[in-house]
Amino acid sequence: MSLPLSSKRHHADLVREVVSSPKAAGQAGFAASWRRSMIHHKIDPAAMPHDERLTEAEIRARREASGLLLQIAAPVLDRLARAACDAGCTVLLSDAGGLILDERVRAGDAGDFHASNLAPGSDWSEGAQGTNGIGTCLAEGRPVTVWRGQHFRSGNTGLTCMGAPVFGAQGDLAGVIDVSSARDDMTEGYASLVALTAQDAAQRIEGDLFRTAFQGARILSAGPGENAPQGVMLLALDRDDLVIGATRAARKYLGLSPEQIGQIPANDLIGQGPRGGLAEAQRAAMARALARNGGNVSAAARDLGIGRATFYRKAKSLNLGV
Repeated sequence: MSLPLSSKRHHADLVREVVSSPKAAGQAGFAASWRRSMIHHKIDPAAMPHDERLTEAEIRARREASGLLLQIAAPVLDRLARAACDAGCTVLLSDAGGLILDERVRAGDAGDFHASNLAPGSDWSEGAQGTNGIGTCLAEGRPVTVWRGQHFRSGNTGLTCMGAPVFGAQGDLAGVIDVSSARDDMTEGYASLVALTAQDAAQRIEGDLFRTAFQGARILSAGPGENAPQGVMLLALDRDDLVIGATRAARKYLGLSPEQIGQIPANDLIGQGPRGGLAEAQRAAMARALARNGGNVSAAARDLGIGRATFYRKAKSLNLGV
């Protein structure tokens, strides 16, 4: 998992050269993250990575603070691990501060990953480790794949890390799913596949976090699909059809500001998104409710949490024959 001393020195020199270059910010790769790591966080790329971990009591407190995230993520991590761990990877879940809360790893691989400090209780924020799959994902709020030599610290260049952000019900960062490998034969194609799988897992968790936060509300898809490239596209509506919640992607897709949450009727958003996605989603939700209830309008309205008169009014505006 570790590079020879000469290779580590070469990597540290390369990082310093890129960071000191006036053209660094425009270079491909992770030059911006390298600059943050060295200039803002003041990390030495040649220094040994942090190997300190929280105590059991401290880890327990951080896990309790992220209890809902851990609960919802557990079955998703289990499914992801069934594929990733067979390929010699470790599957990790961090909180929004970059602290690893949970892991899925084969017993035979655990010692090697833990020796690289990829273990619960370790801080993998960018401020602690520099450029890496968890910390840089959090810093930039987007999925990242950090190949071996793209890591900031020389001691981490034996790893390939694929991180996907998990957003909470209010659009805030809740944590990161990271799949890391120490294999030298990791190919770009396989890494891309793993990265997409991690992103899908992160979106599943985000959707479940949102539904749990808005239990009792009517959940509506706000765009082309819940797992569209833009992200999880969900709205939560109350009985008066006010938008009381929206995922991060839905807020961006529909141009929703935080001040509008709880104040704007869903009808005011119909047709505002590209291709009238919200109107199509509402019509589809009503049609499914009718189908489930054999065309009974009163029962369909109850299923959707709205009144019979409201159902008729909305059906008319959406050209849904009832």
